[in-house]
Amino acid sequence: SRLVAVSFRRLALLFLTFVCLSERARGPAYLMILPKLRRLESMMKKVERKQIEKLRNVGISAHIDSGKTTLAERILLYCGRIHKAREVRGKDGGATMDSGAIEKRRGITIESAVTRVDWNGHAINLIDTPGHVDFTVEVERSLRVLDGAVLVLCSVGGVQSQSLTVDRQMKRYNVPRIAFINKMDRMGANPERVIQQMRERLRTNAVAIQVPIGVGSDFEGVVDLVENRAIYFDGDQGEAVRYADVPDHLKGFVSAARAEMIQQLALLDDRIMSAWMNEEEPDVEIVRNVVRSATLARQLTPVLMGSAVKNKGVQAVLDAVIEYLPAPNDREIYANDHGEKSDQTALVRLEPDSDRSVVAMAFKTVLLKFGQLTFMRVYQGTIQKGENLLNVRTGKKVRFGRLARIHADARHEIEAATAGDIIGVVGIDCASGDTFTSDRLQVALEGIYVPKPVVQVSIAAVDRNKADALGRALERFRREDPTFRVSTDPRTGETLIAGMGQLHLEVYVERIAEEFECLCTIGKPQVAYKERPSCSVEFAHRFKKMTGGPGQFAEIEGRMEPIPVDDDVSIDFFNSPLQFESTVVGGRVEDRYIAAAKKGFADGLGKGYLGGFESFGVRVVLENGSQHKNDSSDIAFRKCAQQALRDVILPKSRVRLWEPIMRVEVEAPADFQGVIAAHLVKLRGMVIGSEVEDGTIVIVAEVPLAEMFGYSDAIRTMTQGNGSFSMEISTYRETPQNIEERVLAELAK
Repeated sequence: SRLVAVSFRRLALLFLTFVCLSERARGPAYLMILPKLRRLESMMKKVERKQIEKLRNVGISAHIDSGKTTLAERILLYCGRIHKAREVRGKDGGATMDSGAIEKRRGITIESAVTRVDWNGHAINLIDTPGHVDFTVEVERSLRVLDGAVLVLCSVGGVQSQSLTVDRQMKRYNVPRIAFINKMDRMGANPERVIQQMRERLRTNAVAIQVPIGVGSDFEGVVDLVENRAIYFDGDQGEAVRYADVPDHLKGFVSAARAEMIQQLALLDDRIMSAWMNEEEPDVEIVRNVVRSATLARQLTPVLMGSAVKNKGVQAVLDAVIEYLPAPNDREIYANDHGEKSDQTALVRLEPDSDRSVVAMAFKTVLLKFGQLTFMRVYQGTIQKGENLLNVRTGKKVRFGRLARIHADARHEIEAATAGDIIGVVGIDCASGDTFTSDRLQVALEGIYVPKPVVQVSIAAVDRNKADALGRALERFRREDPTFRVSTDPRTGETLIAGMGQLHLEVYVERIAEEFECLCTIGKPQVAYKERPSCSVEFAHRFKKMTGGPGQFAEIEGRMEPIPVDDDVSIDFFNSPLQFESTVVGGRVEDRYIAAAKKGFADGLGKGYLGGFESFGVRVVLENGSQHKNDSSDIAFRKCAQQALRDVILPKSRVRLWEPIMRVEVEAPADFQGVIAAHLVKLRGMVIGSEVEDGTIVIVAEVPLAEMFGYSDAIRTMTQGNGSFSMEISTYRETPQNIEERVLAELAK
């Protein structure tokens, strides 16, 4: 219907242009048509606006095993995309959104999956994302293009390690969200505790807009605090939603919960504050509008409850997605202006208007047998099948020959995609994060944050004749996954692959065996350490090279100092190698040469002094320098900075190794608390918290990544198979001297 509206609008505008151009030739009688055409154009504009207001781009994110894929499966069922819900680890083929063979076999989501559903007259582009930290880039690039999100939390586990990561990602891209406390049918379900954890650990204003009718095995439904009514989910698959009065035995509890909700909303809206102070019931429509506006402004996280596996509460989540999460025109999206006469820092606001110049972003690429499939979000304009668009990064035009609507691993070709859509484009060559525009608009959207790999292993084909197949596989995965790195060890000539964790690399080794029929052997996992100078160093270095013709000359002076590392520093700090400042005055060194020196320092810090690891937290202040009229160049200053770093600065700066520290959560029967805690301490870990709930202990610790290899076997042995753990990178800390010496000795072998 949106495409029809756009087509009618364009036809009306075309006819209007024809009439205006023909006015002098055909006489004033045609001017009588103009008001009608303008009314038609205005009417079709309203139709398009209504349609985009009924579109939602939403992702489902959570800690592993919180039930997000099960929730997505029920959403597909109730929206009519499938006729029977399948279980993640079921014998009926596994969940629809987990379409990969390894996903079905392991029972986990590895790649984000896209689909489109309809609910109560609204279209929802839905992305189901992985929960394991090793595949966090899938969540990262999905949230980059989404307008809203559903944060799924376990009613027993509460806010877990990956919940914190997902929360940071949502905040990074300013994505409004609602929360769904899942698994309310489990023994030990405690939604009040989960909400309190959200407030304390996620630092979000979590407000319950539902309360459960029973918990654990007694869970029957929910009470909607906004409408003040009970909701039950009847039928074999919970497909029949029934509304009823609040049960008598819950009226006191519901009244208190609703009063707390109103009190929280009163802090955000004067109308509700006035009603609350006068002890009056605020109008339901006002309450609903305040919840929506506060959610869009990220001042509030509405909390819903249910059990996806028991088919309870899912339809209410869909209603909340429509009611409280933004449409594309509710968000302010800006792009960097790259026009020839524009300041590089200027921002251009994008409008979800199908008649404007096209602006779209490729956020994921998958290489298939028939070519590359690119997942793309259209922010502005309309992409027509066969249209040529400009890749801003490469400066090349690309023909969009095939457009597709995506449903998990299935594709349905379409003729056009309008503003706000998420689609697949078949056969174009691009990278994740590329911006595509029509020629009339030269803008680029902010890229996708990509975390640095933390684990590295060597890899080789068992059969040397399969070396070419291995090379093709690694190149494909490198292009698809920006957190997967491929390199060659300069000392041994071995091929190295690096990723976000052991599971990440194990999955790729399995895919190489299955998809490319190439069995591989891998070496012992290696930790991706960081390097950091320990003291300040002043430097003065001259680079001079005479070759008989034009020479090369550069001279720089300044100081290097390590940036202090605070306890609460963000993990992003450790991925920032260099802060650069120039205090050169009097034009002694041209700006372009200063920029070249900065590039040289950055290049040198990319491969460290001790073990070749990337450096971080370095500030370089360029205080003076000199140049030659004929012999100075960008290359000369770049090499001068590299030499100064390698030969002067780093040898005097007492460089130390820093190791990645993981936040580890161990869940096991409480009887094993002592042995687990003692083992974590033995692994150089530090227990930072523990909590016992219904005979289950959850221990939170910080442990060096180097000590966590093989921990899955250890925890199963210690707990007789009843323990599990999850971990994510938390920070980096200076490696103890004895460990550093051992690591460097192993590297020297």
